[in-house]
Amino acid sequence: MNVKIFLLLVSLSSMTHTGSLAGFTGMGDSVDGFTHPEPGLLFEFPKDHGAHTDYRIEWWYLTANLEDSDGNPFGLQWTLFRSAIRPDNRQGWESPQIWFAHAAVTTPDRHLATERFARGGIGQAGVEASPFKAWIDDWYMKGPNLDQLRLAASGPDFRFEMSLGTNKPLVFHGKNGFSTKSATGQASYYYSQPFYQIEGTLQFHDQTIQVTGDAWLDREWSTQPLAETQTGWDWFSISFESGPKLMGFRLRDTEGINYSAATWIETDGTTKAFPNGAFKAEPVKTSRVGKLTIPTVWRVQLPEKQVDLRIEALNPNAWMDLSIPYWEGPVLISGSHMGRGYLEMTGYD
Repeated sequence: MNVKIFLLLVSLSSMTHTGSLAGFTGMGDSVDGFTHPEPGLLFEFPKDHGAHTDYRIEWWYLTANLEDSDGNPFGLQWTLFRSAIRPDNRQGWESPQIWFAHAAVTTPDRHLATERFARGGIGQAGVEASPFKAWIDDWYMKGPNLDQLRLAASGPDFRFEMSLGTNKPLVFHGKNGFSTKSATGQASYYYSQPFYQIEGTLQFHDQTIQVTGDAWLDREWSTQPLAETQTGWDWFSISFESGPKLMGFRLRDTEGINYSAATWIETDGTTKAFPNGAFKAEPVKTSRVGKLTIPTVWRVQLPEKQVDLRIEALNPNAWMDLSIPYWEGPVLISGSHMGRGYLEMTGYD
């Protein structure tokens, strides 16, 4: 058996006591021994930029909308995931932490994605809070802090090296970073840095391309972020040409009652959180992606902010055909506001 697949199966099998996975990759399974998010956490920085090994699931998730000097659009993704097999902090080869990472580059007609896997406790992957460093093998996101970062990843058919910077504050979702995901109370701790300016080089198909743009980093950790009946999510990060930003998601449920939430982000970083039902996202058009039918044009509404958008995938075929498959790619925004952003869709397999 391929060692990467073996490590993935070990990680996923630990997420359930029944042998069946609830929700996307078992995120709806109830497990014992791990800590669960509770309202009222006082975040500590830079400490909370690091790993929270008493929780089962965690990620450092960066997406970027880029252009070359001719205005051609590109998308970039760099993500490091941590999944714990057991709720303990043993080190070395006894570490219960499984690390894996995804990287992708998207153009209007190409989508290139790759992944890495690592065992925790042996120096192959991890996160250090200060100076900040998240890495797996030779992939890294690092800098003196989260305000100034360098980023690199490579695969069989692409490579990128980027520099990022911002002077804007972090953004906290939900109630001061406590992000509710279901009517039954599943939740995560969730904050973002959505204000990065980014520049660097993309290399693929014997080309080296200088690009610039904006990037969005999500930090999230939990133990059971989904309810048992929730199958996956549709997540939108939107940057409007007028300056504000919007994060919104809907979680799909087998009982037919979707759950949604959103955060409106002003240019100075002040926010307004919107509760279940205020943010509306409905598919308008689907595309055939391999053997799957995927929504690639959406209508997104936030009536309180007079937002009524058409959101269209830059490349409908931005399927992450990896050990954990999902759709992830840049999107174009039109309608009541113009802009660009990123869309992630899980649980469509």
